[in-house]
Amino acid sequence: MSDRKEKRPNILFIMSDDHAAHAMSCYDSKINETPNIDRIAKEGMRMDNCFCTNSICTPSRAAILTGTYNHVNGVKTLSDRLDGRQQTVAKLLQQDGYQTAMIGKWHLGHGGNSDPTGFDFWSVFPGQGDYYDPSMIEMGKSITVPGYATDIVTDKSIDWMANRDKDKPFLLMCHHKAPHRPWIPDKKHAHLYEDLDIPEPETFNDDYSNRASAAAAAEMRIDRDLTKNDFKMDPPAQLEGAALKSWKYQRYIKDYLRCIASVDDNVGRMLDYLDEEGLTEDTIVIYTSDQGFFLGDHGWYDKRFMYEESLRMPFVIRYPRKIAAGSVSKHMVLNVDFAPLFLNYAGINVPESMQGASFHSILQGEEPAEWRTSMYYRYWTHLSEHKVYAHYGIRTEQYKLIYYYADALGTLGSEDESKIPEWELFDLKKDPYEMINVYNDPDYERVVAVLDKELHRLQEELGDERFVYKG
Repeated sequence: MSDRKEKRPNILFIMSDDHAAHAMSCYDSKINETPNIDRIAKEGMRMDNCFCTNSICTPSRAAILTGTYNHVNGVKTLSDRLDGRQQTVAKLLQQDGYQTAMIGKWHLGHGGNSDPTGFDFWSVFPGQGDYYDPSMIEMGKSITVPGYATDIVTDKSIDWMANRDKDKPFLLMCHHKAPHRPWIPDKKHAHLYEDLDIPEPETFNDDYSNRASAAAAAEMRIDRDLTKNDFKMDPPAQLEGAALKSWKYQRYIKDYLRCIASVDDNVGRMLDYLDEEGLTEDTIVIYTSDQGFFLGDHGWYDKRFMYEESLRMPFVIRYPRKIAAGSVSKHMVLNVDFAPLFLNYAGINVPESMQGASFHSILQGEEPAEWRTSMYYRYWTHLSEHKVYAHYGIRTEQYKLIYYYADALGTLGSEDESKIPEWELFDLKKDPYEMINVYNDPDYERVVAVLDKELHRLQEELGDERFVYKG
């Protein structure tokens, strides 16, 4: 371990799956209350512009662990496995004296080189995992654990903290399955919201006009693509049209929010444990999700698109020694930045191979001399499952430029059926809900040229290849 004067912080990284920022009350949610997650924001900082670089579970998790984009770490789609021989933040912390653990959803492959590496202890779900009485792989052995997944992950996390080597700082990655589909709440919250109508989002009845054909082609509409398995019952026979769509939305969103209620309760248990053990001052606590999610926005569920509800990740962080309570940042941070941030706080040099950047100075209220004003996104999984076209693009503070290159390019899990490429441009100040594509509007010709140049610059800087349509 390096010789350091300042005590190094513990890092408690709590990540859920598919928990959209707009289903958290600290992000001014219109549909949900999350008092325990809110406590992290109130006692620390809320990041308002945290984005993922590929809005799908497995690739986002790989980016978080490695600090690299998916074309570098090799995990582009759900079908790819993480090669655990590459460098990860867990390995670097472990090598420098941290005790490390991974508990909950791993979703990066199992066996061979894909089991968790860099962790002194790991106990993870195979694949997505089950909500009730889940199977788990613990240090290479298969076990079945009775109970509800969210409680189990928390129980195991608290037990590990209680029995750790208390002479070492720790990294604990506590990864919840919830609120991933299928939405199965615990018994405590099974009837939550039963007598309420959850408000429908403003874009609930989007007709997908004025945009690229990719939006209309996607198969993740609440009225058409959710199944009986999602509702656990048949819809009332007399319902049709808009009334049936609203019924389906209420069934979907209530079960989704019920799963989150259990997550929030268990976040509270973790925070209480830190208080009881006198660990609060010395522990960085983060709550985030692996990407955003459509909560009826554009009439959809799921994620994948570069649209805001899918792109945006919640990120709240507390570290009483360094971060002012109740602070908020509008700076643009990405999931590839998490690993450098952890290393920075641990006093470990960030390897040049990591493509993200630590934002610890932002968290401490300082204005960095240089910080990104644009970010690069790429979704590789062409047409698989929800029929979303492969695309890449950039987001700046005001604009978003998306190119649907719509080709599998040989990626695992994609369908080898090319579509005609299309562009979208959104002016986020005038059109925050991304309803009007202005790419072909003459008034935006100059904007398109500037953004295209910036897109090309980011691709070169990050080492990604630009797709050329040969029609």
